[in-house]
Amino acid sequence: MIHEILPHIFDNAFYIEQANAQDIALVFQGDNILLRKDVKGGTLPCFADLYYDRIPENIEYLFRLDEKRFFLSPLPTAIPPNMVFSKANVSLRLLAPQHYAFAAVTGWQLYRWRESRRFCGRCATPMQKGQTERSAVCPKCGLIEYPKISPAIIVAVTDGDRLLMAKHRHSAYQRYALIAGYCEIGETFEQTVRREVWEEVGLHIKNIQYYTSQPWAFSDSVMIGFFAELDGGDAISLAEDELSDARWFTLAEIPENGSRLSISQELVEAVRRGEHRRYLSRR
Repeated sequence: MIHEILPHIFDNAFYIEQANAQDIALVFQGDNILLRKDVKGGTLPCFADLYYDRIPENIEYLFRLDEKRFFLSPLPTAIPPNMVFSKANVSLRLLAPQHYAFAAVTGWQLYRWRESRRFCGRCATPMQKGQTERSAVCPKCGLIEYPKISPAIIVAVTDGDRLLMAKHRHSAYQRYALIAGYCEIGETFEQTVRREVWEEVGLHIKNIQYYTSQPWAFSDSVMIGFFAELDGGDAISLAEDELSDARWFTLAEIPENGSRLSISQELVEAVRRGEHRRYLSRR
């Protein structure tokens, strides 16, 4: 999965620091990231690649990856000819090495949060950056906002040697995937699992067992992964406003994806290997 970067160390402790020429400069413009063109497609620039004289003052230290520091940087006045804007949602899934991809997409998450918290949601005053923690602070009414992290579940529902998979109607990802959804106020993770499965495919489930979790910065979420078993009839009642299709796959029929970045594929592969049985035996 994209966050599995050992032996590299990700340190997101809050500091106020100044950048130097060799620090990584994360430059975003909406859904695009500025990358240095090379034979592999793109790499993250350092400040020396963007600024020939003086590093701007309105940068923000984000975190450290091993000994390399990462900063949010504004757009340079002139884009160097060896730089190109690329769709972050696509390019950051392919960026190599993987620990840099994880750092960059986490930086994109913080950029989107900063952009959405420029004004106080209570009194509309321009927000200021926190000086002691990663936050947005209203100087007028004192409201404090922290980076947005939305909990969501994802579940591999099995029936013996069959796995339930679905296509999500409004997602750019149009391959078969697992049932997933955001937690509502007042719900436990397990209650969310039951609700989402019932709402999307009209099935009852049992024996919900936690597997693992993953920070997923592409959607400002943390994904909590589960296995569960079918409880009762297997006839699918499709929620057509959310799904375009759903069906049961035998282990031999489970579609190949090729990517191992997401918890969704981690769960699918665990079922394909039969590892889910060990978790479901905990009942």
